[in-house]
Formats: sequence, structure tokens, C-alpha cells
Amino acid sequence: MKYEYGRIAKLAESLEKHGVAPEIIAQIMEGGEEIRRGSTGEEKAAWLRGAMLRMGRLLDKEIWQPVREDCACCLGGKRHELVKAIAKKGGTLEERVAAANEAKLVFGHSVTLQEDGKVLVCFSPEGLEHYRCSCLGQVKEPLPISYCYCCGGHVKHHLQTALGRKLALTVRSSALSSGGRKPCTFLFSLESE
Repeated sequence: MKYEYGRIAKLAESLEKHGVAPEIIAQIMEGGEEIRRGSTGEEKAAWLRGAMLRMGRLLDKEIWQPVREDCACCLGGKRHELVKAIAKKGGTLEERVAAANEAKLVFGHSVTLQEDGKVLVCFSPEGLEHYRCSCLGQVKEPLPISYCYCCGGHVKHHLQTALGRKLALTVRSSALSSGGRKPCTFLFSLESE
């Protein structure tokens, strides 16, 4: 099946890459070919919401999470150069986290090392009146948080490069899943070396 809208095409490719059965892919991707590049933001968001709901029903988190992480975009270019420079400079984990915190283009508002050794990335400060997704702006209903593992995959890719460590991702909150009440925040555990 051919999908014109890039985010839908990337989802289909990722499902296939992760070995999801063709009949399950067909159910998740149902109606995706009708969404075009020129479709309204609301139409795109509604289809993606439905796809995430179907995916959540049909796949375990151990499958859908890496599928969504692999849908990440903006993995190269200026962002990649910034995190490569952090990695090249090296330093302690604390120093690398501090350097990542300065790379606002890549990580947004803040990157902080938590007391438990996890790394928290916040796209926006806490306490704002309303939050908006920078990737999918015209949303009428909240989307399942599974959608946001795509942005989480973006952050994970760059943070792993900057820190020189493998990371495990948890999307703690998101503008999309909270109906704009919470910021996008991503929590990372450092995997054993």
C-alpha cells in the first residue's frame, strides 16, 4: 500500500520493519491511503488518533514502543552536529547532561539529571496555562500517549549520542495526550554497559 502523507508512510514502514504481521498492519493502517499531504491538520490528527488506538489494541507495548520510536524525525543536520560535539568533548555524565541542557534546538526547555540517576527532558517549562504539540497542532481530541514515542525516539537518538550511553525511554507526559494540560516530558533510564 502506498501512503502519500509522510508520517503515515513512516508508521507503515516501521510496523513492517518490526515484523508485525501483514494482517495486523492492514488493520492499523486502515484508511491511511485516504490521507494526503494536502489533507487538513484535523483530518491527519483524527486518522493518527485512530491508528494509535488500533495499534494499542492489537500490539503489546514491547512491540508498539519501538515501532513508534523508529518513526522519529529530525535525526540529522544541525541537531546531530550539536550532539556529536557534546559527545566529542566528553566529560562526566553530569557535564554531558549540562551541555545537552544548553542545546535547546535539540532538547527544548531543559535536560536534567534526576536524583535517581535518570535523565528528564522537558520540551516546555511546567506550570503554563496551555501546551501545544509542535508536530501535530490541530487536534480536537487527545491522542494516546503512544503517538508521542515518536518524539521520544527523536530525543532518545540525540541524547544517546550526547551521553554516549544506551537509554530506555518513558514518555512521562505530553501535550497531545493531556489535551494541552501538560508539557511533553521524557524520562530516560541509563541501560547497563
